[in-house]
Amino acid sequence: MFLSVFDMFKVGVGPSSSHTIGPMVAAARFLEHLRAQPFAVAGLRASLHGSLAFTGIGHATDRAVILGLAGFRAEDYDAEKAEAELTRIREEHTVSPDGLGTLKFYPKDDLRFDYGPALPGHANGMILQGTDAQGDVITQVIYYSVGGGFVLTEAELKAGKDTDNGPPVPYPFHTATEMLEMAMTSGKTIADMKRANELSRKSGAQLDAGLDRIWQVMNACIDRGLTTDGILPGGLNVRRRAKGIHDALIAERGMNLTAPHTINDYMSTYAMAVNEENAAGGQVVTAPTNGAAGVVPATIRYWLDHVPGAAPSRVPEFLLTAAAIGGLIKFNASISGAECGCQAEVGSASAMAAAGLAAVLGGTPEQIENAAEIALEHHLGMTCDPVKGLVQVPCIERNGLGAIKAVSAASLAMRGDGNHLVSLDVAIETMRQTGADMSEKYKETALGGLAVNVPNC
Repeated sequence: MFLSVFDMFKVGVGPSSSHTIGPMVAAARFLEHLRAQPFAVAGLRASLHGSLAFTGIGHATDRAVILGLAGFRAEDYDAEKAEAELTRIREEHTVSPDGLGTLKFYPKDDLRFDYGPALPGHANGMILQGTDAQGDVITQVIYYSVGGGFVLTEAELKAGKDTDNGPPVPYPFHTATEMLEMAMTSGKTIADMKRANELSRKSGAQLDAGLDRIWQVMNACIDRGLTTDGILPGGLNVRRRAKGIHDALIAERGMNLTAPHTINDYMSTYAMAVNEENAAGGQVVTAPTNGAAGVVPATIRYWLDHVPGAAPSRVPEFLLTAAAIGGLIKFNASISGAECGCQAEVGSASAMAAAGLAAVLGGTPEQIENAAEIALEHHLGMTCDPVKGLVQVPCIERNGLGAIKAVSAASLAMRGDGNHLVSLDVAIETMRQTGADMSEKYKETALGGLAVNVPNC
């Protein structure tokens, strides 16, 4: 199994990796499919199914599909150009992606939200079609957005999760047990093994530059969130809180009566800053998803700003360790809220952050695995019930609590020797089973929980 650190941490736009980035990626893949065909198409159609339909408006899925079919990509998204192009498309009813000419596409008629049964492969399904001049469908592809911005065609999904066809990696661990065994045999850290695997696909310079960029985007996102206030879009009238809380914390700094637990407010505020930016459609890094994007950067920022001896030069070690844990969870369970609830998003992010923090605190591979297990175990059963389908309530605060749990889990693990009763593999499998048993109402449909008990109009 190989999932790159750049698969787990992808630069994109808010508010959702599975509902915004994934559909944009799917649209780009469909354009490539069309370019490879021996015939030309005259128009495009799209239909959204399952969770993509039920919470698509709140997650800007329609915008993502329209822009994706127009040739926009999440990794180099330009908000100003996107708004201008959306206006033009709605007025002229066409898109003009590179190499395909001008194609008929009227979002009002050609983009459909299907609120019937989900497609069989996954809760996040979409069908993209190409039509001829008469409007008849001449080609179509079914795509599934499986979480974290990952997209699979129907055929790829049927082929299995492990679709990597690259060269073999030196440390091909599929489970946490295998990871620990390889660490013991090799004498390497989890980050060292992950780095060696990455270097089988890219140069050291490419890896280091990529990791630096990931942290730069994460950190810039925190800084923007800490300096921006106002009301978040979407109609819930949720006010940004990170700036106000952070300003108050800075004002209180140095006061003799400051309570020790105030450090939790710093962690929460860093995470909330990211997720407020995400809710506003800003640039974020999936970690492993947009809905959980605040946990890992908040934990890193906490470590850098508040822990003696922390050094920016070790952030790559944190990210590589976190990515190794995230890969295990994705491969053996899920990182998709639509598939397993929020335990798969914030729970996974907290496990990744706990592992990364334990690593830079000097933890052994066993302590790192223990940290990840503690964090994941205590998110088991967490539902995904976004009010009005927006990545705002309870998602923003939930990231803050995920970061606090990550730090607590790492601290507890560092107090032990790595021996513990429940293994990370058991926690991951339990999360998968719990997700399978969970009512569909609580898996990113906005049909249960807070989503139906909080007035949202």
